[in-house]
Amino acid sequence: MNKTAAEQTPRMVSTLHSAWRQDEWVKPFFARYAHILALTLLLGLLAFVFAGALMFTSGYMISLAATLPLTVLALHLPSLFVRIFGLGKPILQYVERLASHDWVLRMTSELRRKLYETIERRSSALRSQRRFGEALGLLSEDIGHVQDLYLRTILPIASAWLLYLVAIIALGFFTVPVACAMALMLGVALFVMPLVSVCANGARLMRAKAITSKLYDDLSDNVLGVSDWVFSGRSDDYLGRYKNLQKEARRIDAAIKRHNRVRDVLLQVLFGLCAVVLLLWASATFASQESASGLALSLASLGNENAPAYAANWIAAFVLCFFPLIEAFSPVPTAALGIVTHSNAVANLNEYSRESMQERTVPFASAAPSAEHGSANGDSRPCDIRFENVTFSYPGTNRPVLRNLSLAIPHGGVVAVLGRSGAGKSTFASLLRGEGAPDSGRIFVGNTDTACQEFSAMRLVGVIQQNPHIFNQSLRENLLIGKGNATDDELWDALERVGLRPRAKQLPNGLDTVIDESGKSFSGGERHRIALARILLSKPAIVILDEPFAGLDPATEQALLETMLSTLEGSTVLLITHHLQGVSRADRVLFFENGGIAMDGSPAELERSNERYRTLLAFDSGNVGPSSSHEAK
Repeated sequence: MNKTAAEQTPRMVSTLHSAWRQDEWVKPFFARYAHILALTLLLGLLAFVFAGALMFTSGYMISLAATLPLTVLALHLPSLFVRIFGLGKPILQYVERLASHDWVLRMTSELRRKLYETIERRSSALRSQRRFGEALGLLSEDIGHVQDLYLRTILPIASAWLLYLVAIIALGFFTVPVACAMALMLGVALFVMPLVSVCANGARLMRAKAITSKLYDDLSDNVLGVSDWVFSGRSDDYLGRYKNLQKEARRIDAAIKRHNRVRDVLLQVLFGLCAVVLLLWASATFASQESASGLALSLASLGNENAPAYAANWIAAFVLCFFPLIEAFSPVPTAALGIVTHSNAVANLNEYSRESMQERTVPFASAAPSAEHGSANGDSRPCDIRFENVTFSYPGTNRPVLRNLSLAIPHGGVVAVLGRSGAGKSTFASLLRGEGAPDSGRIFVGNTDTACQEFSAMRLVGVIQQNPHIFNQSLRENLLIGKGNATDDELWDALERVGLRPRAKQLPNGLDTVIDESGKSFSGGERHRIALARILLSKPAIVILDEPFAGLDPATEQALLETMLSTLEGSTVLLITHHLQGVSRADRVLFFENGGIAMDGSPAELERSNERYRTLLAFDSGNVGPSSSHEAK
């Protein structure tokens, strides 16, 4: 064990102890399915007992046949036991596998259900501290690790230890000194060597897993930004870092395999010594009937008129009986390493669950607030928007993005949401969609708190983003995302309203034409119009346009803005943008700054009375220099 592994071992042991002590995912299933677990262990033990008994009776029968008994009938009883144990062993193994997999699959099913519920509770991208890939890893890899934890770690180790106890006790009835010697040697194989493997290779495995995760993260991140690496002329730097990580991963893998080879050789030597000890003891004990004593004497005295007692027949029986037990004992050091590998998955699941519970510290509100939260007449229009003293900060930061924000937006009309990057515009929209709960304060859409389980963001709030995604499916299927049961007439009407009907008519198969991946066969403006058609089909009361025109040329932007505002008339439209293009079409302007609203009013009113707004408007149209705009900001 090298110095690095020695330094990391205490930390690893502490991590494992903490993971198992705080576990809320694995330990509960021991109590819930205790009867199936007990049955599985019993069947596994019986399967190995039958395997040992098969070799025991086979060794005795072979030795008996070699002594040329008076008649073949002398082999009848031993051959009967050989058939019983020979048939019983695979049957018991099959039933044991059936029971263990039934237990594990029941447990895995419950784990997946619990994980889906956990992910649903923290499905908000607003609050999530983990990448999307980590959630996928939990669903696919970590649940699989928990399944392997039972099948390839807990059950093999428990069965081996139980068999070890039974074998030593059984041998103790024949000879206590040899039983103690076997207990010592097998104890090294079942307890000392697994512990050494965990200490030597555990830290390496954790380091290898960390490197693999970093390789995946870096690869996915840099593939998306490969053009920036190439254009900056630093692609060799990235490849160098990637190759260095791969080199370290290969070095660790080689060290793990080297240790495993040495361990396996020592393990086989140890098992060989056990077989030699049994052979020496059996040879000394059963050399003749006179040399046997106790229970061994009773065995040595067994015989009949067809096969007189011959003590030496039992030598092969006792030695061969040990070899099937090696099959149960040899996987234990490898299985012990599974505790390190799979415990990390258990820790991930528990950490994810705790984060989910922490994110729901804000209690759910009732569907209908009291009269003091309504309007002057005690009621609220169906989709009015109200923020009441809302404060929100991202996990791990102490600076609120929104601070004591209070505002009311009546239903209908167009509201332009402006502000610098990081001012809170997107956070404002995310909270409105119910993607997270504020640290304090309440948010209402109509009479429903967005933190309430009855709030349906998908039904009430539609979103058109900067780069709407078009799926590699037919145009019809892309539109049906907005309304799954829409008729062809409704689809054509939506396309007509967004100005895409002529373009759709030109497609080879009309609505059934398969669109290229990411909608590459459509221009940027056309992709936005398809997204708008989805919104029209779903008919949400509130539509958020989140930087929808970035990357579009001015003519396309102006035409698309006109189309959106005209087709969405009657809905509340929140136009989130950095610049003031099209703001004159809005009924109201909200300018976010320092967690609050710095400017609020109609475009005409702000242009008439607010010097800062006039400066920003002039700069956006290119009439002033950037220094003036910076001072205004």
